Amino acid sequence: MFGLTGGIGTGKSTVARMFEARGVPVVDADALAREVVAPGTVGNAEIARAWPQTIGPDGAIDRKKLAGIVFGDPTARARLEAITHPLIQQASASRLTDLAGQGHPLALYEAALLVESGRWRDFDGLIVVTASPERQVQRAVARGGLSRAEAEARVKAQLPAEEKARVATHVIDNDGALAETEARVGALLARLR
Repeated sequence: MFGLTGGIGTGKSTVARMFEARGVPVVDADALAREVVAPGTVGNAEIARAWPQTIGPDGAIDRKKLAGIVFGDPTARARLEAITHPLIQQASASRLTDLAGQGHPLALYEAALLVESGRWRDFDGLIVVTASPERQVQRAVARGGLSRAEAEARVKAQLPAEEKARVATHVIDNDGALAETEARVGALLARLR
């Protein structure tokens, strides 16, 4: 089992889909993060206590409103991570154990904060997807939902790619054309298999 990480706009999810298209199962931490804070969960209740203004009439968390709070305040961000990370870790461990039990020789756990949380040590290796900070901002804005200032703030709030790359067993540069990244993913997968 390998970790797969990269900051916002590096293309980590794109790289994950490339691996999936080649038959490698991927457990997505972002999807798990949504599951563990869905209405009726412990995570949702804890966030509602901490930031009641982020809860909609249906009980769902307004993720954009919550992001606006935590990405501008390191203390609030640490508080959110203290709520969600243990829940995500439990869910991911269960999914990865299931995949191993099904006989998958290789699976990926895709998460933005593997290095920051120290979880990268839990895997057989770590794949870091990198891109220049400007490319990260451009991609984050192009995806929609973020202004340039918001995208820049998120890039700055995350550990720089070069710091993540220092602990990587493999680095995929995704600053160029999609075809180049496809080739890099194919070459890496051939080595991993």
